[in-house]
Amino acid sequence: MPQDDTEFRLRRATPADAAALASFAARTFAETFGPDNRPEDLAAHLAARYGVAQQTGELTDPRGCTVLIERRGEIAAYAQLRRGAPPPCVTGDSPVEIHRFYVDAPWHGHGLAQRLMSAACEAARELGGRSIWLAVWEHNPRAIAFYRKSGFRDVGDTTFVLGADVQTDRVMMMEI
Repeated sequence: MPQDDTEFRLRRATPADAAALASFAARTFAETFGPDNRPEDLAAHLAARYGVAQQTGELTDPRGCTVLIERRGEIAAYAQLRRGAPPPCVTGDSPVEIHRFYVDAPWHGHGLAQRLMSAACEAARELGGRSIWLAVWEHNPRAIAFYRKSGFRDVGDTTFVLGADVQTDRVMMMEI
């Protein structure tokens, strides 16, 4: 049975959210990609990318923003956006990257991903974006299908390094 939408609160993250976000981000990344990757590569990636210091830096970077969806004070989903140089296959005007986009597994199928994507697009516009892009692991068909349904199109590929493993990500973009 779907949860009442009013149970969920959408807001921008602040540096005070760094510890909770670091924990949530590391857990959701590990749950999503852990079964398909070597434990040592996953551990190295988590240590390098998801600590409190790393999240504090991302939350205070003026080139980006983080959108949270909470339920009863707990993070249920988040998206991190940032401005920066995109890969050459991204040709849209004023591109903003969706750097991370995760919905906690218990909330899959409850409409949070669509709500979060709408908020991410609005945040990208506020960052001056006229297009939005992301990189998604080529072996993540569920995410690729969601992004296509949301209006993204595949424009190329890029590499993603997980520990010592060099992987291929699909690059997808859309105009906003």
